[in-house]
Amino acid sequence: MPFYLEIIICVSLLIGGLFLLIGSYGLVRLPDIYMRLHSPTKASTLGITGVLVASMIFQSHLKEALSIQELLITLFLLITAPVAANMIAKTALHQRTKSLERTQGQDLMETIRNRETPVIQPKPPHNP
Repeated sequence: MPFYLEIIICVSLLIGGLFLLIGSYGLVRLPDIYMRLHSPTKASTLGITGVLVASMIFQSHLKEALSIQELLITLFLLITAPVAANMIAKTALHQRTKSLERTQGQDLMETIRNRETPVIQPKPPHNP
């Protein structure tokens, strides 16, 4: 295997591993379910993508043809992770799962539960 491919694979694995570590840490450390949804849907999705890109490059070199399985897995994850997070958030919202005071959007929770259109208050102009 050429040295430049080994470097690309190693960098992709390191970046993917770093994102997976950050996503796992965020899943453990963030305090409520609404905040925890960011870790697996953003950081971990990027981490798995990095690992799958490295695998795709490695398999493509071994087979001497483009390996498309990893690309399809990545596409599937990028499509399904936000949908799954949305469903988890809706379930937590309708089950009235408690959130912390510092969680943003507290005023919108009851509006969303009742399926009403949120009314956004315009901000006053900023005069220095």
